[in-house]
Amino acid sequence: MTSILPRTSLFSRRTFRQGAISAVRSVRIKLLLSCCIVFVILAFSSRAPSFMGWKQSQTPYDLHHSFPSRAGYAMLINTWKRNDLLKKSISHYTSCPRLSSIHIVWSEPDPPSDSLIKYLTHVIKSNSKNGREIELKFDINKEDSLNNRFKEINDLKTDALFSIDDDVIFPCSTVELAFTIWQSASDTMVGFVPRMHWVSKSKGNANEYTYGGWWSVWWMGTYSMVLSKAAFFHQKYLSLYTHQMPASIREYVSKNRNCEDIAMSFLVANATGIPPIWVKGKIYEIGSTGISSLGGHSDRRTECVNRFVAEYGHMPLVSTSVKVVDSKSSWSW
Repeated sequence: MTSILPRTSLFSRRTFRQGAISAVRSVRIKLLLSCCIVFVILAFSSRAPSFMGWKQSQTPYDLHHSFPSRAGYAMLINTWKRNDLLKKSISHYTSCPRLSSIHIVWSEPDPPSDSLIKYLTHVIKSNSKNGREIELKFDINKEDSLNNRFKEINDLKTDALFSIDDDVIFPCSTVELAFTIWQSASDTMVGFVPRMHWVSKSKGNANEYTYGGWWSVWWMGTYSMVLSKAAFFHQKYLSLYTHQMPASIREYVSKNRNCEDIAMSFLVANATGIPPIWVKGKIYEIGSTGISSLGGHSDRRTECVNRFVAEYGHMPLVSTSVKVVDSKSSWSW
């Protein structure tokens, strides 16, 4: 006897097959649309400066001068009468495997003490392994100015500079990741502390801008600067900062004791026309005070941004949402 399945059973099987086919088609369509979107984004990003009205460098910076390729990086550490923090920072970073040399920006009225030099020398020797020798130098400055941290250093043996303040520490694994990223994009800044700007007022062709701190970056999902308190950049920018950046900007930084980091971000963006790269990393604050803790800090930073725009004659900063995350040590984006 032939068994006849109920009509409801046949309908269910047919419906299931149709649903499966529809689901496959839906996945294919979504994949195709995703590919198209990625292609459009890549094409747009390559031409973003012209589409958005961003101007390429209007200063004759020679970024393509022949610079030898040299491995490792030099640490440029800024300090001011905080020897305890300096000791902690040096003790930590000398264990990072590709650190080649340490240049301490010293602008204090008294030279570094013999005991401090002896201590740091001992720490460096203790942490140097496998025949590695880390060079230690104090870059002594007679004048106390924030511009000192970007003075040209003639005897640097590496292309890469890791600019860091004495009161912040990042794990060596994170620093090494950022250095690897920088090696693939050595003309830009690669750092850990993102900041942003946006247009607050617009009248005709003139714009006024607002400086945004970390919470603005978190809320908007974009940034246009990485602060030099923790960032990699090419040593050639020291020369550009000292000799080719508008002298009025250096004078402003020296007079107001603020915004040398914004000035460096403007310099690199103006020279390249490309955004910086933010590497997400765990930051350990080992200091308790600084310029950013003073009242009215954001207002002063906003004033700096608008002053520098006026000096350059345009806004060179380029916004981006790119973020580098070490998937081995982070479970969330």
